[in-house]
Amino acid sequence: MSGQIPALPESFAPGIDGVFSDRIGFYSLDSNVPGLSKVILNKLNMKDYGEYRAAIEGNTKGGAFRNYKEMFQKMEETFQFCASCNKLPEHLSEGQTLKRCVKCLNVYYCTKECQKKDWPQHKMFCKKLRLVAVDRLVEWLMFTGDLPLTTDKWSLPAAEVNGWDDWLAIQGNLTPRLDAILSSTNMGVLWENASRPRPEDADLRESVWRVESEFLSRALSVGMAIRLFGLDPYFKPLTIHLAGAGLNETMGARLTDFDELDRMFPGHKGLEVVMVGPEVVDGPIMRPPLTNFGPKTKTFISAYKGLYHQFYEDMVETEKAAKPDLVVGFHPGFHATQGLGEGWLPSLLLLRDFNIPSFFTMFNEMELNCSLQILSELEMHIKGSGPNPFSSQKPEQIQACPNKPPSYCNSHFLYFQGLLEQEELEQPDNSRTYWQV
Repeated sequence: MSGQIPALPESFAPGIDGVFSDRIGFYSLDSNVPGLSKVILNKLNMKDYGEYRAAIEGNTKGGAFRNYKEMFQKMEETFQFCASCNKLPEHLSEGQTLKRCVKCLNVYYCTKECQKKDWPQHKMFCKKLRLVAVDRLVEWLMFTGDLPLTTDKWSLPAAEVNGWDDWLAIQGNLTPRLDAILSSTNMGVLWENASRPRPEDADLRESVWRVESEFLSRALSVGMAIRLFGLDPYFKPLTIHLAGAGLNETMGARLTDFDELDRMFPGHKGLEVVMVGPEVVDGPIMRPPLTNFGPKTKTFISAYKGLYHQFYEDMVETEKAAKPDLVVGFHPGFHATQGLGEGWLPSLLLLRDFNIPSFFTMFNEMELNCSLQILSELEMHIKGSGPNPFSSQKPEQIQACPNKPPSYCNSHFLYFQGLLEQEELEQPDNSRTYWQV
């Protein structure tokens, strides 16, 4: 069940057109640090972006490493360029090497002069970038199966859990669960092979929690969207489409990834999450969506590789998949790509014209404002927006511009339904907004 995704040529350079977000990411890297995308591909043992895409699609076996030490070393090398003048190692004079900041162990400089020149900017982010460097290593434990943590049943109704403080309160003492990760075999392997010393246990506990928060942020944001639109999972089964799902949501995805919704809405009538996007990665979730009611009290995950409007035409309109009660998009990025017309625009118009409740998240306030402007120009009925109380707590570095404010997955949100001029129907009492927006 594959959508009609544009065929990949054998080899091409990254650009800002097309429907693949990682292509835009590689383009952005080169725009800030010329040649950085090639460095990254070399470290992955790949010759060009086309080969990278083929590996992601599962069509080649590129990217293999001989051992863990090589893997972590090559990961670190993709961050090695002068944060002041953008020089790569290959551009340095003979005998010259990049030196890493001793405080954050994250950014590099080719000379003391560059470091001194950059310090007024770097000092504002040095402490935060130290966390970034640790988190990107600890995140490996999501792929080894050590994470996510096991979470408890909710002792409070969903209406009373309005942010991380409330969620943590119902989890009790997380320290034993975090300590089990710290003493795991793979945590030991990680720091035996990483190119930096192992942090103190207190710092590692915080890092594990931040990585965990990014994973949980997706399910909790979906649950928040269900409540914002007044949908009732105890009245009937609900179908949620994740439009624009990609590597972050589907690489290494498991059938249990949204089970936090079962704890959020215990005894619900059935929830289905269908991940739809051109970058969906093959795996256990790649199975047909439901056409009828799913299992009660359980969240069923499926996936479809294709653009959302293609999925709707090929599957929903032919009754091979259920109509959505809600569409969610994590970081759609339609504000940053010339591929909007080919990719997101038909899907946005479909959501508008079919009056489908829709909820999108953004990395930061700038992306939120740009997205609001685009949706306003499309005459969407925007119901609200603001900071997400279930934002990931893990800071994300802009790789090619490290000395800038970090972003956070799902840090902001907006939600809309139908045309702006559409008269808003009177909402039932249980559909009131639970967050200030």
